[in-house]
Amino acid sequence: MNRKKILNSINSFRFKRFTRTSYAVFNSLKKVISIGIVAGSVLSAMIVSPVKGQTQVAVESRENELEHELAEVTVSASRLDASAYRMIAPVTVITSEQIRTAPVQSIQDLLVNVANVDIVQRGPHGVQADISIRGGSFDQNAVLLNGINLANAHTGHYAMDVPVNLSDIERIEIVHGPAALAYGAGAFSGGINIITKKNKERTLHAGMEAGMYKLKGVAMRLAGSIGATTHSISASNKSSAGYMKNSDYSIYNALWQSRFQSEAAKIDLQLGYNDKSYGASTFYSARFPNQYEQTGTRLGSIRAELGKGKFRLIPAILWNRHYDRFELTKGSESGRNFHCNDTYSALLSGVIRSNLGTTSLGGELKREEILSSVLGKPMKMPKDNYRMADERTNSSAFIEHSIILRKVSVSAGIMLYSTTLTGAKPGWFPSVAASWKPTASWQASVLWRKSTRMPTFTDLYYTTETHDGNAGLLPEKSESIEAGLRYRGKVISASLTGFVLHGKDLIDWIKYTPNDTRWASWNHTQVNTRGIEADINLRINRFTTASLGYTRMIQKADTRGMISAYTLNYLRDKLTARLSHPLGKLMNVSWYFRYQNRMGTYEKFENQVKVGDEPFPAFSTLDLSLNKRIDDVGIFLHINNLFNRYYFDKGNLPQPGFWLMGGVSIEINQ
Repeated sequence: MNRKKILNSINSFRFKRFTRTSYAVFNSLKKVISIGIVAGSVLSAMIVSPVKGQTQVAVESRENELEHELAEVTVSASRLDASAYRMIAPVTVITSEQIRTAPVQSIQDLLVNVANVDIVQRGPHGVQADISIRGGSFDQNAVLLNGINLANAHTGHYAMDVPVNLSDIERIEIVHGPAALAYGAGAFSGGINIITKKNKERTLHAGMEAGMYKLKGVAMRLAGSIGATTHSISASNKSSAGYMKNSDYSIYNALWQSRFQSEAAKIDLQLGYNDKSYGASTFYSARFPNQYEQTGTRLGSIRAELGKGKFRLIPAILWNRHYDRFELTKGSESGRNFHCNDTYSALLSGVIRSNLGTTSLGGELKREEILSSVLGKPMKMPKDNYRMADERTNSSAFIEHSIILRKVSVSAGIMLYSTTLTGAKPGWFPSVAASWKPTASWQASVLWRKSTRMPTFTDLYYTTETHDGNAGLLPEKSESIEAGLRYRGKVISASLTGFVLHGKDLIDWIKYTPNDTRWASWNHTQVNTRGIEADINLRINRFTTASLGYTRMIQKADTRGMISAYTLNYLRDKLTARLSHPLGKLMNVSWYFRYQNRMGTYEKFENQVKVGDEPFPAFSTLDLSLNKRIDDVGIFLHINNLFNRYYFDKGNLPQPGFWLMGGVSIEINQ
C-alpha cells in the first residue's frame, strides 16, 4: 500500500500508553513540546492523533490502530520549549482528520463541539463568534497561528478573524486555564494555537461546496518544496444569502507560508489576508436589527529556531493589522464607526538543557496602536475617517525550569509584565505544575497559576448610543489551582479535572438598573469560578468510536446588584457526544450532539421595544456528517441542526435551523 493510500485510509488513532523514561520529553525538542494530559474533549472527547514532530506525523492503516503505541503527546512550542508545565497542563488536540470529517464550515463551528469551550455564535460559519474557556470572557483568550500570538487590542470579538482555511490546518491545540507563562498576557483563561500543514511533498487540494440559503464556497491549496525550502499558498471564498434577514455574508482568506531549513536553523515566514462583510443583525444590541460590519486582517510574521543540542535561540517578529467598519443601522451614518488596529511585537527566547533539567527564558516587547472614529484620545490632525487614537507598549520577561524524573514531572516559572497603560503597575505572575505517573495508564497532576489581561481599547473608550467606556479601567488578575486524573486503556480512556479560579478586577459591561439603556464598562471587584471537566472515549471496534464530554461551572461575583452583559452569562453545563461508524462499505457516518445551559439573563425585545429580561433557555442540537473517499476524491454531506430546533444563545438572534450542505474535494500528493 503506497503512502498516499495509507494517508487516505486513516480515520483515527488511539494512544495506548506513554513512555515513562526520564528522557522522553527530549525526543522531540527540535520540533515541539510534549504534554502528558489531554483533558476535556476533542470534538467532545475525541481520541487524538499522534504527532511526533511538527513536520512528521506517524500514520498507520485502520487495521493496525489497536497496535499503535505513542511515546508522548506533542504540542507546539510558543514562548516556552521542552516544558514540563506544558506536559502537565490540560490540553485538547483536534487533528486534521477530525476536522475533515466534522460537519463544520469554520474553526468557530469546530470549537462548538468541544465540551470545555464556550462559543457564542452571532453569525454562521465563522462570520463572528465570541470564544471563552473555563468561564472567561471573549477577551480573555490568546489565539495563536503557528505559535505567533495574534491578540487584538481593539476587542476580542475579532479574535478568530484568522486567515486560515480548514484544509490548511494540521491540528488545533487548546490549552485550558491561565497560560500567561506559555502564551503571554492575554491568555487569562486559556489559549488556542492553530498549527498549519508544512508539506514537503507536492500537494494540490481543491474543493467546492454548496447548500441551502445560497451557500457556496471554493478553496484551493498548493504546496511543495524547492531544495531545503517548503512553500504553500491557499485561498478561499465562501458566501451565503443568510438564513434570516440581514444574516448574509462573504468571507475571503489567503495564506502564504514558507519554511527555510538547514541542519542548525529553521525559519518560518507567514503572510495572511482575511476579509469579511456581513449583515450583523442584532449582534451587539437587540434594539438594532439592521447592523452591518466589514472587517479585514493583514498579518506577517517571521519565527526562527537557531542552534541545536544544549542551547537554542528562538526569535520572532509580528505585524498584525485589523480593520473594522461598523454600522449600527446599515446604510446610515448615524452610529457608523471606523477602526484600524496595529500590533507590532518582537519575542526572543532561549532554551538551555543540562543534567539539571531544561530552562526556558526570554522577553517580549509589544506595541499596540489604534486609529478610530470613537476609540482613543482626540487627534491633533484627524486623518480620513479617524479622529481618535491611542497606543501603549507592553513588555514581559519570563523564566521557567522543568525537570522530569521517572514518574514525576515538576515545572516552575514566573513572568514579569509591565505596560504603559495609565494606572497599571508591573506585576509578577508565577506558575507551578507537577504530575505523578505511577503506571503507564494512570497520571495525576496539580497546577497553580496566576495571570493578567489588559483592557481592550473598546473597554476603555467605546462610548456610543448604547455603551459608555471607562478610561480608568485596571488590568484583570487571576489565580487558579486545579487537579486532574487521567486513565488511558486499550478500550476506554477518560480524564477528570477540577479547577478553582479567583478573579480580581475582571472587566465587564454592566447596567446599574434594568431600565438603563446604555452599558458601562466596569471592573468587578471579585469573580470566582469553580468547575469540572470530564471526558470518556470508547473504542467499540476498529471502525466505531464513541465519546462523551461534560463541563460544569459555577460562578459567584460581587456585582453589587448590577446586571452583567458578559462575565456572568457563562455556560453552567455543556454536554457533547460523538458517535462515528461506517455505513457498510458506502461511507463513514459521524453524529454530533450538543446540550448547553447558560446562566444570566438577556433583554427581550419585540418590534424593537423591550418587554423585559428573561433567563437564557437551555437547548440541544444534533448534527450529521456523511463522508466518502475514493482514491484522491472526497465527497461529503453535512446536516446541521438535523431536527430544526429553534434556539438562540445570546440576545434575540435566532441561530440557524436545518441547514443542508455538500461538496467535493480532490487532494493529490506527489
